[in-house]
Amino acid sequence: MTLPNPLNRLTAAALGLHGADQLAMAALPLTAVLALGAGPGLVGALLAAQAAAWLAFSLPAGLLVDRLARTGLLRAATLIAAAGIAGAVPAALAGWTVPLGVATFIAACGTVLFVLTAGSLVPELAPRDRLAAANGRLELARATASLAAPPLAGLLAAWGAPVAAYGLAGPAALLAFIAARCLPRRPAPVVTARPAIRAQLAEGARFVLHQPLLRGIFGCALAWNFAFFALLAAVVPFALGPLGLDPARLGLAQAGYGAGMILGAALAARIQARFGPNAVLLAGPGLSLATPALLLAAPSGSVVLPFLALFLVGFGPMMWLICQTGIRQIVTPPAMLGRVGAVLQVAIYGVRPIGALAGGALAAAQGPAAGIWLAAAGFAASALVVLVSDLARLRRLPAAAPA
Repeated sequence: MTLPNPLNRLTAAALGLHGADQLAMAALPLTAVLALGAGPGLVGALLAAQAAAWLAFSLPAGLLVDRLARTGLLRAATLIAAAGIAGAVPAALAGWTVPLGVATFIAACGTVLFVLTAGSLVPELAPRDRLAAANGRLELARATASLAAPPLAGLLAAWGAPVAAYGLAGPAALLAFIAARCLPRRPAPVVTARPAIRAQLAEGARFVLHQPLLRGIFGCALAWNFAFFALLAAVVPFALGPLGLDPARLGLAQAGYGAGMILGAALAARIQARFGPNAVLLAGPGLSLATPALLLAAPSGSVVLPFLALFLVGFGPMMWLICQTGIRQIVTPPAMLGRVGAVLQVAIYGVRPIGALAGGALAAAQGPAAGIWLAAAGFAASALVVLVSDLARLRRLPAAAPA
C-alpha cells in the first residue's frame, strides 16, 4: 500500500532536514579539532550547545505545535535550521568559537521544532492503521542520514576541508524547506481556551504520568536512554582496550548500529502487524540487553560479535521507537500532541548526560567492562518497566483518544 502523497513529501522533508542535522553534527567536532585546534574541553562545550537545544527549546516548541498551524511550523523549522548552519560557516572559517556555538544551538532548535511538528502532523495525514508505516518512513529517513553523514563528513575532513560538510548541510535544509512547502496547508489546532503557559505544560506532564501506556513508555525511555549513553561512554575504550580492536575494525563494528536502525525502520510496521505492539515493545529493550552480553563475550580481535551487538541495539529500539510513537499519537488528544512529545523529549535528553557521566566515571574507575555492565543493568530495567506495565498486554493498537 502506497502512502498518501503528503506523507511522501513529509518524508522527503525529514530526509533533507535530518541529513542537514547529521552533517552539521558530524562536522562540528571535526571542524573544532582540525580547523580551530580545539581540545577535548572546547569540543565538549560545542557539542553541549547542540544538546542544550533539545533541553531548552523542546517545551516552548511543544507549545507552539499545539497552538499554531503545523505545516507552517514545519517550514519555519527548516528555515531556522538553515539559518543556523549558514551562520556556522563564517564562524568556523574565522575561528570564532562562541558564534559557532550559537549557530549550532540555533540549527539544533530548528531540528527540535521539526521533529515535534512532524510527529504531531502524522496523525492528520495517515489513518490509524497506517501510523506504523508512516512513522517508519520518517525514522528510515533519519536512520539513512545518520548512517551516511559521518563517513561523508570524515571524507571531506580527510581532504582538508572539514567546514565543507556545512556547505552540504545548508542545501539539504533548503531542500527540506522546499518539500515542506509542497505540503497542503492545514489549520491550526482548535483551542477553546488559552490557559497560562505553565498550566499548559503541567497539563502535558500530568497526561504522560496518568495515562498508563504513556507512563510505561516514559519509564522505559528513561531507563533505556540512561543505559545507551552509559554504553556509548564505555564502548570505544572497551573496544580499543580489552577487546583489542584497531580504529578501522571499530568503525566496521560501529556500522552495525546504523544498519540495525535502517532495517528496524524498514520492518517495524510489518513486524508490529504480525506479532502485535506488545511484542515490538518488549523486543526493543530485550534485544538491547543482548548488546552488552555479546560485547563482553566477544573474543579478542573479533569484529563479528561487536557488529552484531551494535546491530541489535539499533534494530530493536528503532522498532520500539516507531511503535511507541504510533501509540502516543493514538492515545493523546490532538491538541496535546506537541506538549506530550515535548515532555517525553525533555526527560529523555535530560537523562542522557547522566548516563554518559555515570558510564564514563565507572569505566574510568573500574575499567571499561564495568561501564558495559552498567549499561546492561539499565537495559534490564527498561525491559522490566515494559513487563510490569500495560504495554506488555497491548496485543493490538489502543482506542483513539477523544478530540
